[in-house]
Amino acid sequence: MNPTVDIIFKYFPKLTEKQKEQFTQLAEVYPFWNDQINVISRKDMESLYLKHVLHSLGIAKFVQEFAPGTRILDVGTGGGFPGIPLAILFPHVQFHLVDSIGKKIKVVREVAQAIGLTNVEADHIRAEQLDYKYDFVVSRAVTRLGDFIPWVRNKFEKKDKNGVPNGILYLKGGDLKEEIKDAKVKVQLHSLSSYFKEDFFDTKYVLYVQM
Repeated sequence: MNPTVDIIFKYFPKLTEKQKEQFTQLAEVYPFWNDQINVISRKDMESLYLKHVLHSLGIAKFVQEFAPGTRILDVGTGGGFPGIPLAILFPHVQFHLVDSIGKKIKVVREVAQAIGLTNVEADHIRAEQLDYKYDFVVSRAVTRLGDFIPWVRNKFEKKDKNGVPNGILYLKGGDLKEEIKDAKVKVQLHSLSSYFKEDFFDTKYVLYVQM
């Protein structure tokens, strides 16, 4: 049995009615746009809330609150993960979702508009080409950490405004010892299975790198 939106409500019980409505709408909006432009495999679409929405929100279990006006860049967002779920959860935070594939950004824009997100900007651009500065960069396993860091190294504000210093929040799974060693940076590893009890999260992590 594939989890419904209730799995989100279970782990995030303090949602407003508007947030509940927006999370619920994802089950209608994503299948519609995925039929037009395939951004999620059909098999995974059946597990939208577990494998995409809740997985994205693992970042929000590590950093439970962001200061108003925090700017977050989502690199290689694909269909909008982790950016869209995080933008629903943190309406006072500005999210910039980027991807090198234009049709994926079209889906992100349509989804954001359909559910009434006003704190999401989406652009068809590579992270390396951006001139803006952010407090955090988030991403979901777009490449090895050691390859990812050079893309975003110069994208951070110097001043911290949150309880967690500015840095990278990277969702990744599997055995990461070698990858972390190769990255040659100090990495905090937070297991998602300590937040979420479903088997899917047994080998999933949030990697935090202070920048």
